[in-house]
Amino acid sequence: MSSFDVRVFAIRRRAGRAAFEVRWRVAGRDRSRSFMTRALADSFRAELVRAARRGAGFDPATGEPGSWTAPGPEPVTWYRHAVAYAEMKWPHLAPHSRASLADALATVTPLLIRDTGRRPPPGRLRAALYGHAFNPPLRSRAPDPGTASALAWVEQASLPISELGDPRVIRAALDGLCTRLVGSPPRRTRSRASGRCSTAP
Repeated sequence: MSSFDVRVFAIRRRAGRAAFEVRWRVAGRDRSRSFMTRALADSFRAELVRAARRGAGFDPATGEPGSWTAPGPEPVTWYRHAVAYAEMKWPHLAPHSRASLADALATVTPLLIRDTGRRPPPGRLRAALYGHAFNPPLRSRAPDPGTASALAWVEQASLPISELGDPRVIRAALDGLCTRLVGSPPRRTRSRASGRCSTAP
């Protein structure tokens, strides 16, 4: 039975972790979900508030609006879209362009993911994406256990394509592209000719 006893709380930063926690209460039971960026947390919280204001019933078992769990077509995630895109482009690209494509997709994909709390190490995640997910010839082979585990996590945590229309999500991803893999800000240079900023490896 759906509940209309819903209260959504303010987002809080989780101490000691680079995560933002959305908290809400349904039928007296507290719920929470953590996200890697405030933009993603804001987007999720806004959806909860919007559903509550519409008078939508929330499922006490999941803590989410009942309409979110209603049967329907499975949403296409960014990860699935990127894999299909790589497979489509691969036959028509030169070897160097194939490497560039895999590198670009492996860089942006970890930025379009929910924080589920079991994120693989950055190096392993990138190796799985670059060396297997976005390399169509290798996708036909069984991955090693570490790669399989990392890709299974990506498959589950990847954002639906529908959420990429949110400017806050895109802004968070663009901000993430300005950060090195190890987590430090890139060294910026400015071109005298164009006045545009660029990043050095």
